[in-house]
Amino acid sequence: MKLAANKIDEYFEKPESNRAGILIYGANPMRVAMRRQQIIANLIGPDGRDEMRLDRMSAGELSKQPAKLHDAIKAHGFFPGQRVVYVEEANDLAAGAVSAALSDWSSGDAHLVVTAGTLRVKSKLRKCFEEHRNAYAAAIYDNPPSPSEIGKIVKEAGLSTPESDAMRDIHALAKELDPGDLRQTIEKIAIYKLGDKSPLTSGDVAACAPASTEADMEDMIHMVAESHSDKIGPLMKRLRAQGMQPVGLCLATSRHFKILYTAATDPKGAVSGMDAVRPPVFGPRRNRMIKQVQNWGAPKLEQALVLLTQTDMKLRSAGQTAPQMAAIERTLIRLAMMVRR
Repeated sequence: MKLAANKIDEYFEKPESNRAGILIYGANPMRVAMRRQQIIANLIGPDGRDEMRLDRMSAGELSKQPAKLHDAIKAHGFFPGQRVVYVEEANDLAAGAVSAALSDWSSGDAHLVVTAGTLRVKSKLRKCFEEHRNAYAAAIYDNPPSPSEIGKIVKEAGLSTPESDAMRDIHALAKELDPGDLRQTIEKIAIYKLGDKSPLTSGDVAACAPASTEADMEDMIHMVAESHSDKIGPLMKRLRAQGMQPVGLCLATSRHFKILYTAATDPKGAVSGMDAVRPPVFGPRRNRMIKQVQNWGAPKLEQALVLLTQTDMKLRSAGQTAPQMAAIERTLIRLAMMVRR
């Protein structure tokens, strides 16, 4: 049988041990692996591995020894409790062995868990589970973790109840990171908060989130957007010493101002517009950029983007003779002074 997408969270949290088994397949190996870990842990419990109630084999083994799967499912362990036989990286070549094992399954046998990558609609392996009355086929799509999944990861990490802004930022991260990276980031936040009983804040999330830009370049762009023209010269010297290329700085500044312009033109306001930005902006940087949007306004931001586009074209022009770092510095100073008008 097919396991409906809206039932996956509930079933994997409380799987039915009287089922013959489940096929977990999808394009993202990390998402499939996390679901496999979840269902096996909930089937055999915390002591299942130590009590040898988990038998693991590769699909390649079945092509050489088709009966191995059948024997493993029928075997009885020394310790009482649910047994699981896990077959990894399966494909249609394993369909024969899997079909035979499912056909002969009876109450008291081990629960079969099979994982696979992308499978066609007519896949033989999928049909083994979809056409079986007592087994499930679960398609794991490359979607962001659900709110319940995120809440579970936060709880497992031992974090105290987050503030609403902090949870919003974690949800924004979940839309950009793989589940494994998200879990590692949340665990990093938990270590960061170790011994701190105060609620998780947006600043805590920002401090532990993966860095996306160099700090000096980000400082430079914020100085431009906040009209601190007097600070541009010293920052340019630091960026020049780091080997920053003029075109790269121009593109990074353009990305920043495009985000501001997107937020400024949102019909529901700057806050709603910033929430819709991808990749997401969160933490203190988000609040800072909302203030920048409010100071600039859409018309001036549009002028800024025109100036940056013209500068980018000049920097890339084959006939350009002026020093490129000087050209981008002049543009940044003009931008910083533009908002004062």
